[in-house]
Amino acid sequence: MSQENNRRIVLASRPVGAPVNENFRLESAVIPEPKDGEMLLRAIYLSLDPYMRGRMSAAESYADPVALDEVMVGATVCQVEQSNHENFEQGEWVLAYTGWQDYAISNGEGLVKLGKNPSHPSFALGIMGMPGFTAYMGLLDIGQPKAGDTVVVAAATGPVGATVGQIAKLKGCKVVGIAGGAEKCQHAKEVLGFDECLDHKSDDLAQQLAEACGNGIDVYFENVGGKVFDAVLPLLNTGARIPVCGLISQYNATSLPEGPDRMSMLVATLLIKRIKMQGFIIFDDYAHRYDEFATQMGQWLAEGKIKYKEHLVDGFENTPEAFMGLLEGKNFGKLVIKMNEPK
Repeated sequence: MSQENNRRIVLASRPVGAPVNENFRLESAVIPEPKDGEMLLRAIYLSLDPYMRGRMSAAESYADPVALDEVMVGATVCQVEQSNHENFEQGEWVLAYTGWQDYAISNGEGLVKLGKNPSHPSFALGIMGMPGFTAYMGLLDIGQPKAGDTVVVAAATGPVGATVGQIAKLKGCKVVGIAGGAEKCQHAKEVLGFDECLDHKSDDLAQQLAEACGNGIDVYFENVGGKVFDAVLPLLNTGARIPVCGLISQYNATSLPEGPDRMSMLVATLLIKRIKMQGFIIFDDYAHRYDEFATQMGQWLAEGKIKYKEHLVDGFENTPEAFMGLLEGKNFGKLVIKMNEPK
């Protein structure tokens, strides 16, 4: 398909359970023309994130669902292709929210300037963007880790979990990660500096977690839900904090999980142990503190105190398959699609 066209991937149908290729459709559209006060953005990198599965569903959530036959949502790092806007120049890099398409028109609202020559422009989608910001505020503001605490984080090598664990280590905590497979667990310990990392595919996860957390759990950063939370719940200490970021194990579910009703046990544990469990939506709740995060994270990265792994997939046409793999844990690090070559 010629780049004279705007390639776009739209939501063709709503998935039931796990998304399949038929839920997406690759289309070709005319490249739009910017009017006065507008600019044409050309996407170079597209972020793929688990929240997108929720937007494919018509169920009520914190944001409106993607309409059928509309472009899938997503954060992008773009270059300004053509500008009729006084504050933006051609060739400038910006963080935008243009979704799964090559080109989009912007009036400048909601854009973050990344400069003319950013050293790692795609980092704005990960460690310096929504995932890094989520890890930072969720852990520090809700989790409030103290030196000597035991912090447990699931999806430990994903862009949020990996950052949570490393910040917790910087704060003097013992960190136990939970990830999928030996390679990811080894990365968490050897590269990220976690004290321990357990494979969630193990049959005896609950027993391993109990052994790894001999003094109980003070902070559990919730990314996953399901059997991981079942293993965590009995180990929570009095006064434990649980920032609730996501529940990726449930995103493709079409009904509640089978088995015993755990609700009364959960509520009793929250009461008896005086546990704080709080959900948050990062830009809704913390947008006013982004500069504070960016300054600190930029410093940690420059000093080599935070390691960051990016999983880059080349080619826009590979986006649906990469997204379906993300929901199955096939990515290793922050999943980013390289859509186009920079100019």
